[in-house]
Amino acid sequence: MSEITNFRGESTSHSGRDIADASVSALITRVGERVRRAREHRGIPRRVLSEISGVSPRYLAQLEAGEGNISIGLLQRVAIALDHRIEWLVGEEDPWTSDALRVTDLFREASSDVQANVMRLLKPEPAEVMRAQRICLVGLRGAGKSTLGAMLGEELGFPFVELNDEIEEQAGMPVGEVMALYGQEGYRKLEAQAVSRVIATHESMILAVAGGIVAEPDTYNTLLSRFHTIWLRATPVEHMDRVRAQGDERPMAGNPEAMEQLKSILTSREALYAKAQAQLDTSGQPLETSLQQLAELVQERGFTG
Repeated sequence: MSEITNFRGESTSHSGRDIADASVSALITRVGERVRRAREHRGIPRRVLSEISGVSPRYLAQLEAGEGNISIGLLQRVAIALDHRIEWLVGEEDPWTSDALRVTDLFREASSDVQANVMRLLKPEPAEVMRAQRICLVGLRGAGKSTLGAMLGEELGFPFVELNDEIEEQAGMPVGEVMALYGQEGYRKLEAQAVSRVIATHESMILAVAGGIVAEPDTYNTLLSRFHTIWLRATPVEHMDRVRAQGDERPMAGNPEAMEQLKSILTSREALYAKAQAQLDTSGQPLETSLQQLAELVQERGFTG
C-alpha cells in the first residue's frame, strides 16, 4: 500500500481516499439507477425529460448509466422534472422499497382534507386541547346526569345537551321508535353521529349520555378523548328509586328480578365507567350537595380551562 506524508510530516495510506472514492462511485451509480427508475415509472422518455429539465439527452444517458458526476443544481432540475424529491435520489434509503417514503409520496398527492386527517392521527393535539371545555357525564339511569348536568350548565354558563335529544332531532322520531325501527345497531350508529356533531358544534358544553354508550368502544373512546368525562355513581337501590320517582315504573313492572339485573348491569360496566377521568358518588346526598361537589370537582380538575 502506498503512503503519503501529511502536513504534519506523518505517514498515512491511500486507504481513506480509496474508501471515499468508492463511496462517491456508489452514490453516482445509485443516483443514476433511481433517476432511470423514476423516469420509467412516470413513463417519461429520456428526450422529454431532457426538454423539461434542460439537461442534454447524452448527459442523462451517462447519468443513468452511473457514469455522470452530475452537479447538485442539475440534479435538482432533473428531480423537479420527475416530480421527485432530490433527497430520494441521493439518500441511502430506497424510495421504491421504503414504506415511509411511499407514504410521504401519497401524502403529497392527497387532498388537503386527507392531509389534515393524517396529521391529526400522526400528531394529535394535546389531550387538554382536544377536550376543550366539553364535559360529559356518564353512568346508569338515575345517577343524576340530566338533573345535575342541567344545573351545572346553568352555573357555568355552558349549554347542556342530552345526547338522546340530538339523536331524536336527527332521526325525526323518539328514541323508542328509533330502536323499534332501526334496532340497536341503527341506534348506535345515530348515537356515534350525534357525538361527532356536538363535538363539531360545541367548544364548551355539558353532555349527558345514555348509560349503555360505554359498551360501544369507538364511541366511548371518542368521548374519553374529546370530553372531560365524569362518572356519576349511586347505589343500585338509589338508581332504581330515582327512576321510579320520575314516574317511570318500567324497570320494576312485571319483572321481580329487575333489581338483580340492574346490579348485574352495573357490575359489568363498572370497569368501563371507571375509565372516566373523575368520579362522583351521589348516593345519599341532597341534590344541592351533589351539585356543589360536582362544581368543585370540575374546578379542581381544571375541566373548564
